[in-house]
Amino acid sequence: MKLNVLLLDQESIFSQLQIEEALLRADDENWCIINIGSTPAIVMGISGKARKLIDPIRYQEYPIPIIRRFSGGGTVVVDENTLFISFIMAKKNLDFGIQPAEILQWTKEIYQPVFTPEPFSFTEHDYTIGERKVGGNAHYFTKDRWLHHTTFLWDYKDSLMSLLLMPEKRPRYR
Repeated sequence: MKLNVLLLDQESIFSQLQIEEALLRADDENWCIINIGSTPAIVMGISGKARKLIDPIRYQEYPIPIIRRFSGGGTVVVDENTLFISFIMAKKNLDFGIQPAEILQWTKEIYQPVFTPEPFSFTEHDYTIGERKVGGNAHYFTKDRWLHHTTFLWDYKDSLMSLLLMPEKRPRYR
């Protein structure tokens, strides 16, 4: 199976999402997109509601772009310390149907050697080291293709994270 790799450096998350959607919809090859950092932004899943996810008072103090991605998943604040990794695959090469858990297991096998000897795993829909979340994921499925994107937060600024409200629905371990 051929896998094309696109390495980006400090590409804005908005631009990255445009690239991902174009490759998902208009290309039939397999892709791994790696982007190291972005200008600060709030990224919401397609069904996210800003009034429930973003603190309006803090946002007035520190307005940054709010971007709605075409896939699901939660809301995250990204910046230059964020690592993004996305896989866009033809179902015929890795047919997981619409099973995010199988995709998470497959990608965990790819990432785990990098984190050894740390206890890297996935819990519900997040990547974890021990009990700490280190990466969030979102998926998108078409008839013949799927996309899995991960946002790894290696370091973050409290001032940016304070823009987000605690979501109503969240994993039990968080």
